[in-house]
Amino acid sequence: MRKAEPMRKILAILIASALATAPVYAVKIADITRIDGQRTNKLTGIGLVTGLKGTGDGGDYLPAIRPLAVMLGAFSNETEVRELGDVQNIALVGLSVTLPKDGVHIGDQLDVQVTSWGKATSLKNGSLVNCPMMGPKPEPNGKLWAMAQGLVVVDDPTSPTSGVIKGGCTVERSLEMHYIFNGKLKLFLEEAHASWTTAGAIAQVINDSEANGKDVIATVIDPKTVEISIPLVEREQPVGFIGRIQRLSVPERLLNTEARVVVNDKTHTMIFTGDVEISPTIISQQGLTITTISPERKPTDRNPIVTTKQLVPIDTTNTGGAKLQDLVTALDQLKVPAEDRITIIKELYRSGKLHAKLITEN
Repeated sequence: MRKAEPMRKILAILIASALATAPVYAVKIADITRIDGQRTNKLTGIGLVTGLKGTGDGGDYLPAIRPLAVMLGAFSNETEVRELGDVQNIALVGLSVTLPKDGVHIGDQLDVQVTSWGKATSLKNGSLVNCPMMGPKPEPNGKLWAMAQGLVVVDDPTSPTSGVIKGGCTVERSLEMHYIFNGKLKLFLEEAHASWTTAGAIAQVINDSEANGKDVIATVIDPKTVEISIPLVEREQPVGFIGRIQRLSVPERLLNTEARVVVNDKTHTMIFTGDVEISPTIISQQGLTITTISPERKPTDRNPIVTTKQLVPIDTTNTGGAKLQDLVTALDQLKVPAEDRITIIKELYRSGKLHAKLITEN
């Protein structure tokens, strides 16, 4: 018996080690939130794309021809609009640039989205003439935000009147973002994670980690907002504090467990949580069947026993509370197209059989 005692201790240590190293699923705060002030902005502009091989707006499209005449005049080439009637190689375009959420600095180069505004049939291989970009807010002094130019690349052949200029926008002034207001920092939860449960979990993790159990520095304002008071000793240099907050992890068990189904009518995709439930029901899909082949003792391809079903029972437990996964499995058996699946899900939701929040995207 004495010899068995050390072995028991060793076994206990191994079990404890295994439990200690068991995976604990968690999500970093930075992955499901953004900081107040951390946001994108837009630059916009109007320009001319030149060098098109007969696919431009045409000389009778005055909104494009007038700017061309003005541009030529700026280079001491006085040209009247009527003299440009045969021009076919230019196009009037709208320009858009997205500024990164953490701001930009002078000299940064960003992509430019280009869209034809006129009669042009294609922008392929055209080149944007150097033009100014307007900032996110009017500037009375007329100071430039950026300049855009370059070769237009048409990525989608089915939409030749839209394209992009890779790195075609050069930033001429910095846009610095501000994140701290009156010594406080706000975290905004991403829409997919916004809930009182998740916001409360984030505040709890922050308080447990940074407040040492004495003070409350993180409070929940609403399902999308957690406000954090930055400690006085770190307000002058809050970089380290913000980094620690973003690296904190929230255990999955504390996160929002709301049942959701997200469908996209354009891409015909569907995403759902595993705990989405459906009341006992039966789905009938006209024209589609489940086919099962029951072979005899000596089955052959020419002599199977075939049975067919057009009704698919969803409540597989016969006790209620079937999962949406049961429905998906049944639809797989029926080989139902994606768009029909989405229609079925929406009908279940409207009839009160789908117990989840339905989110429709376009």
